[in-house]
Amino acid sequence: MTEARVEDGVPSRSGSPVQWIEMRRTSRPRIGAAAALLLALAVLDSAHAAEVYFPGAGGQWEQRPPESLGLDPSKLALAVKFALEHEVDWLRDLRAQIEKDVAREPYPAVLGEAKERGGPTGVVLRYGYIAATWGDVDRVDMSFSLAKSYLSTLAGLAVDRGLIRNVKDPVWKTVQDGGFDSPHNSRISWHMLLNQTSEWEGMLWDKPDIADRRRGYGRSLEEPGTFWEYNDVRVNRLALSLLRVWNRPLPQVLQEEILDPIGASSTWVWHGYRNSYVPLNGRLVQSVSGGSHWGGGLWASTRDHARFGLLFLRRGNWNGRQLISERWVQMATTPADLAPHYGYLWWLNTARKIVPSAPESNFFALGSGGNVIWIDREHDLVVVTRWLDLSQLDGFGKLVRASIKSER
Repeated sequence: MTEARVEDGVPSRSGSPVQWIEMRRTSRPRIGAAAALLLALAVLDSAHAAEVYFPGAGGQWEQRPPESLGLDPSKLALAVKFALEHEVDWLRDLRAQIEKDVAREPYPAVLGEAKERGGPTGVVLRYGYIAATWGDVDRVDMSFSLAKSYLSTLAGLAVDRGLIRNVKDPVWKTVQDGGFDSPHNSRISWHMLLNQTSEWEGMLWDKPDIADRRRGYGRSLEEPGTFWEYNDVRVNRLALSLLRVWNRPLPQVLQEEILDPIGASSTWVWHGYRNSYVPLNGRLVQSVSGGSHWGGGLWASTRDHARFGLLFLRRGNWNGRQLISERWVQMATTPADLAPHYGYLWWLNTARKIVPSAPESNFFALGSGGNVIWIDREHDLVVVTRWLDLSQLDGFGKLVRASIKSER
């Protein structure tokens, strides 16, 4: 079992996406098109939309033979075999695994619930249809930082509804609970919280921000917006801020606005911590966590994660209903200036740093333990894997890509 360790002053956790993604600044392509070309593309998109398949609710999801979806069945079977044979080197007892991973942190207390995990599981979608599955795709498992991409979506909905007027606005203009009152924190915008450049300073749920300063526990705090750091205390501060903005429990918002409309099951749950309750409209409500670093987080099935991935493959549209604006999907998957591999709590394949064999346009929700929602618009693919050794993600991806025989 790989121990938690510190490399170059940066604490890294076994199976964590941060551990194996190298940051590199890269230029973004400039996009331009004539009006006539845009009109032609719009016509083509309209024609294609009539052919797009969306599954019904629950188990009403059509599975088709891979060859009917332009995939080589024998090569796709090799990808599935690879995923099954490259399980992450983690305990099945996830509380014990989490405790092991955080043991060397300065504030290691596990605050949320945890559960036993299952074995390797996954699904491959092509054109919205199920092309392959492995493992128990209906088993509810901890998802770790996949929750962050769901949290990003709730921020996007708040922008779409006008609850957040502009992501560049300081958070204190909307959230006045003391968390953004200091001269340092008053300069933090929603944009900074979402792309992990906020440098928010403070204590939340008995965890100071220094509890997850992965780029150096003893480093000096930088000005907001000038330094990128993957920090779960700050993500949890975003979750609490969104709870204030919505004035409703975030799991309720997610259910009503996203998961029920896309036909997800009723088996998923979203936990916070034992001490993350706040008063809201005369009752105590749990503020959820943006991952399972210290327990808690979003627990969901592989099938439900695939539905969420399909929603983003379709740019926020589900069977003709725009659940989240296409503008937000674009914003969420735009590279951060300080971290081109990262958007608004989504991982990006900029410069092909995450999956070298995959197109640069691909993007991912990534969680420790090998939890992945992979979106490939160029090939109309969504791939979800659970408990895959993340160091083997590119090898798995090469096999999936090798199975592609044709486009529609």
